[in-house]
Amino acid sequence: MAYDKFTILTSTAVPLPMENVDTDQIIPARFLKATERAGFGDNLFRDWRYNPDNTVKQDFVLNNNIYSGKILVGGKNFGSGSSREHAAWAIYDYGFRCVVSSFFADIFKGNALNVGILPVQVSPEFLDKIFTAIEANPATELEVNLPDQTITILATGEKESFAINTYKKHNMTHGFDDIDYLQAMEKDITSFAAKSLY
Repeated sequence: MAYDKFTILTSTAVPLPMENVDTDQIIPARFLKATERAGFGDNLFRDWRYNPDNTVKQDFVLNNNIYSGKILVGGKNFGSGSSREHAAWAIYDYGFRCVVSSFFADIFKGNALNVGILPVQVSPEFLDKIFTAIEANPATELEVNLPDQTITILATGEKESFAINTYKKHNMTHGFDDIDYLQAMEKDITSFAAKSLY
């Protein structure tokens, strides 16, 4: 499989309440030399996590031990900027399986879905509720239910639906990338091809 199957994810979340987080901030261009997906998580938000001398910036959220989990909650317009797929690779490699925002750049959303990260777009009002809940209690858990296409703040029961392309939803729930999807249809393709020859 290309990545882990995604059905229902229940996790605490890491809040990043910043708008217009672009792909160069997610993974700076100087770290794009590798062509394999592994290792990019080490440099996720590199310039926000570390000083020029490589010492840790203690005030950045990923360096704060009170926040953890497989869900990253970002501000409006997450993933803007260049089309680099390495941004999605870095988020996945770091350990996140879902990113929540009130708006995603289309190319980032596609790149995320292609590597097994679920981009959950919610209303600005619901995003504010999530940030408020996490600020009040960093142990707050969110439930992201892909089959039902809902996200719930478990402490309050507040819930909102989100949209996803049917094809991408199928692939996410099976852990497929585009190639895996075609391979799963191999028998049907072979059968169709055989019939088409006569």
